[in-house]
Amino acid sequence: MSIKLKSAKSVKEKDHLVVLLSEGKNAESYLSSDAERKYLQLKIKEKKDVVAFNQYDRWLYLINESTEDSSSDILETYRKRGASLYSLVKQEGIKKAKLTGGTPELLLTFAEGLLLASYEFSRYKKDSKEGRDGLSEISIVHAEVKRADIKELSALVEGTFLARDLVNEPVISLNAEKLSKAFKKAGKEGGFSVDVFDKSKIASLKMGGLLGVNAGSPDPPTFNVLEYKPEKSINKQPYVIVGKGVTYDTGGLSLKPSTSMDTMKSDMGGSAAVIGTMVAVAKNKLPIHLVGLVPATDNRPGGNAIVPGDVITISDGSTVEVLNTDAEGRLILADALSFAKKYKPELVIDLATLTGAAVMAIGKEGMVMMGTASEEYKNQLKEAGNQTYERLVELPLWKEYRGYLKSDIADLKNIGGRTAGAITAGMFLEHFTDYEWIHLDIAGVAFLDSSDGYRSKNGTGAGVRLLYRFFKNLSKSA
Repeated sequence: MSIKLKSAKSVKEKDHLVVLLSEGKNAESYLSSDAERKYLQLKIKEKKDVVAFNQYDRWLYLINESTEDSSSDILETYRKRGASLYSLVKQEGIKKAKLTGGTPELLLTFAEGLLLASYEFSRYKKDSKEGRDGLSEISIVHAEVKRADIKELSALVEGTFLARDLVNEPVISLNAEKLSKAFKKAGKEGGFSVDVFDKSKIASLKMGGLLGVNAGSPDPPTFNVLEYKPEKSINKQPYVIVGKGVTYDTGGLSLKPSTSMDTMKSDMGGSAAVIGTMVAVAKNKLPIHLVGLVPATDNRPGGNAIVPGDVITISDGSTVEVLNTDAEGRLILADALSFAKKYKPELVIDLATLTGAAVMAIGKEGMVMMGTASEEYKNQLKEAGNQTYERLVELPLWKEYRGYLKSDIADLKNIGGRTAGAITAGMFLEHFTDYEWIHLDIAGVAFLDSSDGYRSKNGTGAGVRLLYRFFKNLSKSA
């Protein structure tokens, strides 16, 4: 994270300053003339989000109040205004600024949007200026904003940025083995363990889904077990998060059109969310026992690639008729969900860029959710989604959908037909669970073709903020 977030006790006369307005009442002491006051009132009437004043020795930015009704929409407004403010200060070449006014929650939310908007991925640009230009420090001035708040937000942004970096990294420099190395580095820095299974270990565990998808690749697969276990955790058995780690998806022999492959380095967005969450949870020392599972491989049509009509055996003994090799994510997740049974987990949440059907259903505005977990867990996750604006839309897992996956020659087939594609993918995964489980299809939100406020173009790190808030809420309510 190139911008350092700090707390400060006071504002000096020449400090570049950002003030969250409260009914306009806290603006007077910062304005130096009647002309400025009249200008501010005009812009407030025009519902201008950010009002800028060049006061010669400093820039003053006044942030208008949100007029939204719901608490989640209010918070999202401040995140987006933080992103807008970042663009303005970058244009002016401001290096340091202070942030004050409003409540601690609004200040931290505004800072979150600003920090997230500052993300850049430019390591492959010859003349990259990443980290050298623009804002380098933002200090929050509020008696109730503590160092712990600053540290928490910084770690959460760091986890999100790591997830974005991994999604944006091309497969030529991030195959399964290199992804595992990135996990090990993050674990060493973050304070959690990372155990990497190589191909021989994967074969000994009979992970036929992962081995089957990997059969067409020149690079070996990995299976990654990440674990954070503090001395005093609120859960007797671990929470488990599972991420799809397809580092590149050609579709295999069910080859995608070339234009559909342009963004397929992002098909490991679920695994990126897992590692980003692990970093945020461990660095902030949440009192939860958390395990992350990531099966990793690319999906290519070379070598002994599986073909439509093949039958593979998942590690739990279930046989799967593969009718479409582009429905590969569910095959590797099946092995991971089966492996999760050994933990007798309190709850398992998987994240995957799994189906185009999820994108068609709700676009980039949220994640598709389904599962067998209790309504209490589902509602808590939905609430975390509202708080972070990584919102969830639940789809049903009615028993009739099982018939869509019935195979003539195996226990089930890996696709269900043209209708209810996101649901049948979830129903396929449900077959490999015997615990409380929630599936998140993040295909619409993990990778964007244009920026959306503080959500960057390309990799967004979707899922990190959602899961961190969910686990934080659980730890607070225990």
